[in-house]
Amino acid sequence: MMNPPDGAGPAADEPRGDLVEELAAQVTANGPVEAARLLEPHRDEVIVRVLQAVNPSTVQDVLDELPPGRRQALIAAAPVACGRQWLRNQSFPENSVGRLMNPPMAVFRPDLTVGATIEQLRDIVKAVFVTYGYVTDADGRLRGVVVMRELLFAAKDTRLEAIMIREPFFLQPGMAVVDAMKLVLKRHYPEYPVCDAAGRLVGIVRGEVMFEAQAFELSAQAGSMVGVEREERLATPWVRSLRFRHPWLQLNLLTAFVAGGVVGIFQHTIDHLVILAVFLPVLAGQAGNTGCQALAVTLRGMTLGDLQPGGERRLILKEAVLGLLNGALVGVTAGLAMLALALMEGNPQAVTLGLIVLLAMIGGCVISGISGVLVPLALKRFGADPATASSIFLTTSTDVASMGLLLGLAALLTQ
Repeated sequence: MMNPPDGAGPAADEPRGDLVEELAAQVTANGPVEAARLLEPHRDEVIVRVLQAVNPSTVQDVLDELPPGRRQALIAAAPVACGRQWLRNQSFPENSVGRLMNPPMAVFRPDLTVGATIEQLRDIVKAVFVTYGYVTDADGRLRGVVVMRELLFAAKDTRLEAIMIREPFFLQPGMAVVDAMKLVLKRHYPEYPVCDAAGRLVGIVRGEVMFEAQAFELSAQAGSMVGVEREERLATPWVRSLRFRHPWLQLNLLTAFVAGGVVGIFQHTIDHLVILAVFLPVLAGQAGNTGCQALAVTLRGMTLGDLQPGGERRLILKEAVLGLLNGALVGVTAGLAMLALALMEGNPQAVTLGLIVLLAMIGGCVISGISGVLVPLALKRFGADPATASSIFLTTSTDVASMGLLLGLAALLTQ
């Protein structure tokens, strides 16, 4: 379908409330590419209304996917304050507070009276939802915040500077959302002013918008670990999902060949002691789970900012110790199982085989615990998202370690 020229389109594309709500729900449910394709056939006025109804971070993602000419036309068609805010938000990195800002509409001077402020608010609230009034000086620097209760009870000739909250709390636009979440955790305000380094008010961000953005990032992390892109949603077409996922499956297959190659090196040992094949998946599963536990804790610490510079060595040591202890405990159980199975088969090396399983389990769990920390740290060091395909790389290292230890010890100790 061809795009209609700006400002033109069929009558069905008039910005009716039900159409805007339907399109906003579809934009939220889709990734940026699909959302942009969904909106592109509609008139600029319709698209602007839809973008005003969704999360500001979604607005930026969708605008980035539209052709430059259409993007500029939409910004021009939006209310002046809104279009200016969209342009400003584009200058900030992803996952920052600056991408979540709405324009501050209720902005007043400190010498304005309560009566005059209320009269201005009567017109403002017809177009936008207002929670607080923001008091700025002539240079746009935030001087105070006015709550509606104070306006309600103050005398009409009282100046705002007399009832405003001075030196209010504010966020900075370049701040990461996760860092902002830590600052607002105990405040629970409906919205927060955002100021630049000079203290100038550049936007406001609603608390629910920040929580929504952070919840999405956390929900996308689990998919990133196994190669599912953050853009993929339930409504993403299967062709695009295939393009997102398949390259990672090819990588997973390649890494699986590495683990298979380790088994192939010890083919003679397996032929001599077929009983070892029973315990290969047991060791791989236990070591893999140990590594995934370490990986989950590491990613959580990195996401929440708990992992401070210099704390990596301490975390690696902790996971190594946990791997040693957990490996020893489950290794005893697995070793006894090997001993019992070997005795039932009449294998004269039953005790040795039980000891091999115990040692391999300990070594595999220690290596997998360390790998669970090193994999996301290495991805971050190379400039990638620490969660990206981390599970694929971790699985390879744990499979190679656990299977290699079991077969290598068997080849060494049963000769």
